[in-house]
Amino acid sequence: MRQKSIFAAVAAAALLVLATGQTALSDSLGSAKTSSASAAAATTAGCGKTPTLRSGSQTITTSGKNRSWILRIPDNYDNTRPYRLIIAYHWLNGTAQIVDSGGSDGAVWAYYGLKQVSNNSTIFIAPQGINNGWGNSNGEDLTFTDDMLKLVESNLCVDTTQRFALGWSYGGAMSFAVACARPTVFRAVAVYSGAQLSGCNGGTQPVAYMGIHGIHDSVLNISQGRSLRDRFVSNNGCTPQSPREPSQGSLTHIITAYSGCRAGYPVVWAAFDGDHTPSPNDGSTSTSGARTWTTAEVWKFFTQFQSGPTTSPSASPSQSPSQSPSQSPSQSPSQSPSQSPSGGTGACRVTATVNAWNNGLTENLAITNTGSSTINGWSLVFTLPGGQTITSGWNATYSPTSGQVTAKNMSYNGTLAPGGTTEVGFQANHTGNAGKPTSFTLNGSPCTVA
Repeated sequence: MRQKSIFAAVAAAALLVLATGQTALSDSLGSAKTSSASAAAATTAGCGKTPTLRSGSQTITTSGKNRSWILRIPDNYDNTRPYRLIIAYHWLNGTAQIVDSGGSDGAVWAYYGLKQVSNNSTIFIAPQGINNGWGNSNGEDLTFTDDMLKLVESNLCVDTTQRFALGWSYGGAMSFAVACARPTVFRAVAVYSGAQLSGCNGGTQPVAYMGIHGIHDSVLNISQGRSLRDRFVSNNGCTPQSPREPSQGSLTHIITAYSGCRAGYPVVWAAFDGDHTPSPNDGSTSTSGARTWTTAEVWKFFTQFQSGPTTSPSASPSQSPSQSPSQSPSQSPSQSPSQSPSGGTGACRVTATVNAWNNGLTENLAITNTGSSTINGWSLVFTLPGGQTITSGWNATYSPTSGQVTAKNMSYNGTLAPGGTTEVGFQANHTGNAGKPTSFTLNGSPCTVA
């Protein structure tokens, strides 16, 4: 990414924007949407259509300018299935191409690492900023975002309650801008090392918010990231606090989930002992998209939200603050499943996707009910390869952490209708064998392994 080479340029951009004030932002898409707190799961005009869009580079005319962007459609795209959609904004002097390819880290870091862990469950967009930045003059970058969404959703099947945005540095600033100006369009945002550089039109409504920032960021001081966070602590009705942050030299990160937030609007703050980077590694001053903990944490934050009206999952971070230092993603929720497994255990399919590095891995499990009956409460049993130990997980409880493991549903994802899929996952350490489990059973019935 050539992160160090762009630090000074980002700082200059910050000073320029702070000197000139906020830009006025349009709200053409957001004004047409109802509150996400009351909107049912909604599909787009593209559902059921044979799409004319294809994965790859795209262009669109918006605000009188020809703008470029990259679209990635799941390999197994089904036009009857509403998909999650994620927009990933690049940093100053970054490009859509680097976001899309993962740059020097390769595919493991494409779209800040989320594309690989998504396992073909998500539509991704990488927009290209003017002059490789997000100045958002007269709201043109927000209008660009609106116009991309309109085009994509007229062609593809998108769940309008599952739109997300994220970005690092200037891209984080743009993600903050869409949280401010499009609170009824985006379900949640993740802001890596951001500051208010792209404006904040509105900024009074709740949006699920995750902020990630280095304690000794030499480009955008952590105080700027805290300021962005605190706006949504207030908007989301969370209990104010001063979250613990790691000490310099500890080479760790601390994740705090705020308590008291409005149902369905959690705020999470992740502070790490490091500089200006989206891919810090615990235990090292180096950065690596292949080994960073941020991918699993952001994916966990985004995928906790279910389709439909905005409600608070019982395992939502807003329900139980966690401030313990961690060298891996924060621990999976410990609540018991809300339902006892019953019925619908005739058929299932599990697709496992592993992202491994030298001594660690993340594994995403897509569980599909291929039977004819609804599953009400589930337990997925599998055996980890020797030497693997789960350190954290998302969207399920895991016990024990090695050997034969049982993953049980949370209260918000225990029902699986026929044809329905839920995604869970975990991070683990390994001693050389980064393989997948070879078999799975769901409520005692063997599953097909895809």
